[in-house]
Amino acid sequence: MNHRDAEPPVPAAAGLTGTWRLVSYVDVDEAGNVSEGPLGPAPEGLLIYHEQGHMAVSMMRTGAPEAAGPGERAGGAAPARRPETFMGYAGRWRLADERTVVHHVAVSAHSHQVGRELVRELERDGDRIVLHGTAVIGGRPQRRRLCWERVRG
Repeated sequence: MNHRDAEPPVPAAAGLTGTWRLVSYVDVDEAGNVSEGPLGPAPEGLLIYHEQGHMAVSMMRTGAPEAAGPGERAGGAAPARRPETFMGYAGRWRLADERTVVHHVAVSAHSHQVGRELVRELERDGDRIVLHGTAVIGGRPQRRRLCWERVRG
């Protein structure tokens, strides 16, 4: 048995452990205006919190992929940046307090996140949780709000 397998349960985690389905993912600007998040209008995703402190999140854009632009075929100009289609990472998690969860990223689809601690504000409402985080987009802080619903059964 690996020493990591014997780690104690996350304190006060009973309300968060389990699997959560993504309900919505939106951006909120400094003025409080809500806009579509980076994965489009109807993203899908799963968030898993294990009682031993492991976690994983995978989210994707749904719908048909966008058609290739002129620079994406044979030669030509560099293609325009395509919208984000997948976000995911895994690692360990802990509750810093009743309103803050911290994700320590071990592996990620975005290599700049590996080794970082991602702090998320937490709201609880029965079988739903909302996680808030802030990213710098275009040099300006962008607040992201992800709503998750517990998967039963």
